[in-house]
Amino acid sequence: MLRQRIIEDEALEKPFNMEQFKRLLSYMKPYTKQLVITFLLMIVASVCGLLGPLILQIAIDEYMVQGNYVGLAFITLIFLGVNFVNMVCVRKRVRIMVVVGQEVLFKLRQDLFNHIQKLSFTFYDSRPAGKILVRIINDVNSLSDLLTNGIINVVTDAFTLIVALIFMFSIHFRLALISLVTVPLMALVIVLLKKVIRLRWQTVRRKVSNMNAYLHESLAGMRVTQAFVREPETRQVYRQLSGDIYSAWMNAIKVNNLFWPSVEWIAAIGTFLIYWFGMKFLDQGTVTVGILVAFTGYVWRFWQPLNNLCNFYNSLLMATASTERIFEMLDIQPDITDKKDAIELPPIKGEVRFDHVTFYYEPEKPVLEDVSFTVKPGETIALVGPTGAGKTTIVSLISRFYDPVEGRVLIDGVDIRDVTLYSLRKQMGIMLQEPFIFSGTIMDNIRYGRLDATDEEVIEAAKIVHAHEFIKEMEDGYYTQVQERGSRLSQGQKQLISFARALLADPKILILDEATSSIDTRTEMLIQEGLKELLKGRTSFVIAHRLSTIRNADRIMVIDHGRIIECGNHDELLKKRGVYYNLYKAQYKFLQAV
Repeated sequence: MLRQRIIEDEALEKPFNMEQFKRLLSYMKPYTKQLVITFLLMIVASVCGLLGPLILQIAIDEYMVQGNYVGLAFITLIFLGVNFVNMVCVRKRVRIMVVVGQEVLFKLRQDLFNHIQKLSFTFYDSRPAGKILVRIINDVNSLSDLLTNGIINVVTDAFTLIVALIFMFSIHFRLALISLVTVPLMALVIVLLKKVIRLRWQTVRRKVSNMNAYLHESLAGMRVTQAFVREPETRQVYRQLSGDIYSAWMNAIKVNNLFWPSVEWIAAIGTFLIYWFGMKFLDQGTVTVGILVAFTGYVWRFWQPLNNLCNFYNSLLMATASTERIFEMLDIQPDITDKKDAIELPPIKGEVRFDHVTFYYEPEKPVLEDVSFTVKPGETIALVGPTGAGKTTIVSLISRFYDPVEGRVLIDGVDIRDVTLYSLRKQMGIMLQEPFIFSGTIMDNIRYGRLDATDEEVIEAAKIVHAHEFIKEMEDGYYTQVQERGSRLSQGQKQLISFARALLADPKILILDEATSSIDTRTEMLIQEGLKELLKGRTSFVIAHRLSTIRNADRIMVIDHGRIIECGNHDELLKKRGVYYNLYKAQYKFLQAV
């Protein structure tokens, strides 16, 4: 069932929207000056390129026929000069557009990354990380050729096409009309193939997205795969996903490659008609040899940009799938945002109040139901209860990772929806249930809690949580490089580093979600000693399944089925002989048995 879920396709993208393409072009507005220069270079290069057949006509009819070698040498120099100017302009144009195109891609990548950092947890809850990576990396990269070459080339080719037609009609009107006979045939080919090509390239994008999502998950879960000896099954799924990409790609290429042969065949037919009627006009004396040679050159200069335009349209259809997916992500609005009139939350004392709070992901499955409580500044509150009872949801609502469906969460009497997210979260220290270690040094990972902290402050935070002992024994101490997700560290060590990171932030509200779940009993006792001083003057929420770690909490809230069913300190709850009493006794008996 898991594998089936992974290989399911995304829904097919919406049809091509010109507004999206205009939106992509809007990223080039800051480079108007460069585009104008490029446009002028394009005009000069195109005109120089189109002067070739005209110069050839003059050379044949005016100098070769009359045996004027001096004139022929002179016009040859002009021909070489025109081609040199054309080469210089094309080179300069390409260089400018490469720079502009890459800067646009840089901006697009930055906008995507900045945007996904603003998106709420609900966005990440419903999407595999691999598919998000495809949007930022693969889809943006697929626009590289379009932005660096495609757009300016299509303008160049359109200009060349128009000027070539002008030259053709000025040289011989009837031959020009004959050369256009095959254009409707080309238009018919484009109409028949364009939709099929777009749909097939969209399919390729979806298949690549599916494979990247599965690859990301497989790498993250490699230890589990090897532990359960599931390598054959994962290879089979990957082979299937890779085979899907191969099939989709080949199907797209088959239709894609119908364009250029079609253009070549139609161009050949047009050229044959030019020669057929040109020979007749030559016999009639209405054209010269020079005119016929020049006209043939212009015909190919007509069909070459037309061929390029068809290929550009083809590339545009390929890029359209990526453009749709990029802007689809950019258009996703975060569920949690600052109100227009949001204020900065002033330095807080730490009072937290839940006012009839209800929360659910699905209406028929409420996570919290009409929860109300008040926590005084400096209090330590422990949240206990079975898995899925709503403990983590409570602390997530305090941090405003989610908003209540009903009710309010207030800090110092202020509804947290009325203040900016930055001013709220910068006054909190949060250690999530899954400790995350970034690539870099241990020093950098702890300093992530407060970027302006000194080395001494980082070391002091590590000492408080008793991480200093194992850090100083590593080869480079605090400057030891750790890999992604801290693969060199044990689970307990990762949690201690995450704990030091949260403490370094010096928050008024401290949230510890299963902070000691992977720490041995001896280390846990040392941390408890360090926390006695640290928690003074801070409002703290501690989620722990080990009830021994929360005995000193000011209050313990027992959560079950989204409601607070018991509340009191350790001794009070034991005297009640209720749910907490049974949980404590059960754990005590289990530890005794162990």
